[in-house]
Amino acid sequence: MEKEPNIEKVVFRLLKEKKLTFASAESCTGGNIAHRITLIPGSSEVFKGGAVTYATPTKTRVLGVAAELIEQHGVVSREVAEAMAQGTRQLMEADFGIATTGVAGPTGGTELTPVGTVWIGLATPYGVSTHCFHFGKGRQRVISQATKEAYKMLFNALQTL
Repeated sequence: MEKEPNIEKVVFRLLKEKKLTFASAESCTGGNIAHRITLIPGSSEVFKGGAVTYATPTKTRVLGVAAELIEQHGVVSREVAEAMAQGTRQLMEADFGIATTGVAGPTGGTELTPVGTVWIGLATPYGVSTHCFHFGKGRQRVISQATKEAYKMLFNALQTL
């Protein structure tokens, strides 16, 4: 029995078929989205690039996320995930921009934003969507699950085209 392909391979094929591209802006996933797609030969046809904007000031400088937005809503928020996704889409001149911001742990969580909270934003030619996930504890688990969910969001968007 053949093993089911990884979600990033499915996304790669769909992007290639539709002649579309994407870029990533990663905070809590630390470049894992970019890493997973670049393991696929030929990924430069669909992946424009990624920015690991781990530090808050880098989100502002590189992606153009307004400092006031971060101050008002917090770095782990729907608003910042949206701005990051739009920023990377524009910066990399891609059809889609995917962004992650969250608390991978084991420290850094608060009562309002516990460890394992991740916001994922997806900027498309038709608008921006975001989802909040709670992956629980375990740094590697949070990174892995957030990466998988980001690819699922991109997959779902591609299915509607």
